[in-house]
Amino acid sequence: MTRPGSGLRPFSIKAKLGTLVVVSVFITTGLLMVAVRTRTELRFITVFSVIATLLITQFVAHGLTAPLDEMTRVARSISQGDYTRRVRGAGRRDELGDLAQTINLMADDLEAVDLHRKELVANVSHELRTPIAALRAVLENVVDGVSAADPETMRTALKQTERLGRLVETLLDLSRLDNGVVTLKARRFEVWPYLSGVLKEANLAASYRRLSSGSGNHTRTDVHLHLDVSPPELTAHADAERLHQVVANLIDNAVKHSPPHGRVTVRARRGALPESLDLEVLDEGPGIPESERRRVFERFNRGVVPSPHGPGSDGGTGLGLAIARWAVDLHGGRIGVAESARGCRIQVTLPGIPQSRS
Repeated sequence: MTRPGSGLRPFSIKAKLGTLVVVSVFITTGLLMVAVRTRTELRFITVFSVIATLLITQFVAHGLTAPLDEMTRVARSISQGDYTRRVRGAGRRDELGDLAQTINLMADDLEAVDLHRKELVANVSHELRTPIAALRAVLENVVDGVSAADPETMRTALKQTERLGRLVETLLDLSRLDNGVVTLKARRFEVWPYLSGVLKEANLAASYRRLSSGSGNHTRTDVHLHLDVSPPELTAHADAERLHQVVANLIDNAVKHSPPHGRVTVRARRGALPESLDLEVLDEGPGIPESERRRVFERFNRGVVPSPHGPGSDGGTGLGLAIARWAVDLHGGRIGVAESARGCRIQVTLPGIPQSRS
């Protein structure tokens, strides 16, 4: 779309008004010459001249006011929260066309901002659910006497509380996110203990969902989570909180699509660059059709693969993989669905030095 103000305006409003004046003068002059030659009374010439001028003026005025009326209606709809309306006269080659383009661009921007706001609320709700579920599971186990309130249990609860605090801090930093700037707090960490903690939290969250939902068939405590890190002393350099979003959401997606008593493997290897990391999450489910592999990371895309637990199972919100892609993109890494003989295999590559993307 051409930005407003670019190029020449051979049909500008000034040109049209100037043409109107010139045409009116020519009509009046022509009628006067006809009156002189035919000896017609001047009053008839004056009436004819006024009528012709009014008709031409009405035609030009309608061409100017009709687009303004439409713009007024569209602007009123936008002010009421309807960002789908657009001005149809954006193709005009005058100032009104530029104004129509500007209104349409404004509506596009407002629609994108509104969609971003709704998606952000959905993303935050999705991210808050996991630590809250894990924290509640720990506290309910203590209250019910399933586990003792020993230091290890309290440290697990404290860890979830701290993660909730970090998520709230992310909410308070929305202005930077809206401006397209998110600061990555990258650090060097040991991969094995870090991923072990992520898997433990995933098991806690699954246990809570089973306890709170009774015998619902969408709870997946039967899936075995396996961690494969080589070498065992592997280290990486990344934002631990963002990486947690990636791994937790990939595990959650893999567990949902695993068969009964299936196995989900989280595999970590050293990348090609210093302190880079290659991650894989593999499941034994039906896999993702090749035609869907590009769309699977889109927001609210819940896929077309049937759940192994039937139509009553929980298909999720369609945000987990979109959040994972967002976090990987912030690092300047890559995420995608790889070929696999069985199930789904998602590969994540993180560079050694994270790069913030605007």
